[in-house]
This record gives sequence, structure tokens and C-alpha cells, in this order.
Amino acid sequence: MIAFAVFFIFSLLFYLVLTAGSGNIVFWAPEELFFGVLFAAITALLAKRLFQAMGIKPTARMLSPKRWLIFLVYAAGPFFYAMILANIDVACRVITGKIKPGIVKISPGMKTDFSTTMLANSITLTPGTLSVDVDKKGNLYIHWIFVKDKQPSVADICGSFPKWVRRIAE
Repeated sequence: MIAFAVFFIFSLLFYLVLTAGSGNIVFWAPEELFFGVLFAAITALLAKRLFQAMGIKPTARMLSPKRWLIFLVYAAGPFFYAMILANIDVACRVITGKIKPGIVKISPGMKTDFSTTMLANSITLTPGTLSVDVDKKGNLYIHWIFVKDKQPSVADICGSFPKWVRRIAE
């Protein structure tokens, strides 16, 4: 039941944010609120089943306002800044031709699959890097546009991402 409630609330809030300003009850039309609740319920049922099939047990921790605030700070701060720097770096490397691509292994030490996935997605969204694989020990294999060292540190690849991901997902 908690899983359904978590997905329902998240889906409804997401729907309401996307449709804000289109009605006469505060920001929404009555029909829109009805369909928002309907779509959120359907989405929650499907997501609950999907998570159960994958063996993931959602908890009420997912609704923690503190975690969402940390996530927003991470997305608007360190992650956005790293994306800007990576875009500039990739553009300079494309113009100058100074690339030395390769696949490197890092061991970020994440405790959960969710945190490993969040870190891998953050790395992939940053230009110049691509998460290729993860092994059973939680090591990530990253395709890097300019390999300086065959065994780089986690900070060389993803900076402060692991610290932020631990705050959010673990």
C-alpha cells in the first residue's frame, strides 16, 4: 500500500505541475483534477507492478522532502555546473582534435542499486562520458573522451556526484 501511495502522490504532483495555470480552481479546471487523479492512480498501479517485478521495494523514504530538496540543489548546482564545464571541454576537444577515448573502471562504493543507477545516469548525462556497464560488485565502466590515467579516481570521472547521490539515494 505504501508503494501505491508513493507513486500516486509523485505522479499526481508531477501532473499538476505540468498542467498548472489552465483552470479556474486555483490553477486547474475540475475536469483536469479528475483526470489527474485518474492518471496518477493508473500510473501508480503500473509503477508498483513494475517495481515488484524488478524486485525493488519502494518505501515512504522516497517522499522525504529533505531528499527532494537535496536532489533539487544537486540538479541546479553541482550537476548543472559539471555539465557546463563538460560541454566546454568537449567542444574544445572537438575543435582541437585532442581526444584519447577509452573505457575505464571506477569503484564508487554505492550501497544500493538505485544509487548506482542515479550515479551512472549523472555520468552519462555529462558530455564526454558514458556509463557502459556495471558489474556485480558495483564497479562502473565508463567510456571517457580523454583518458589521462588507466586507473582514474572516482573524482576524476564524476567529481562530487557520488557524495550527492549518497545523500539523495542512500
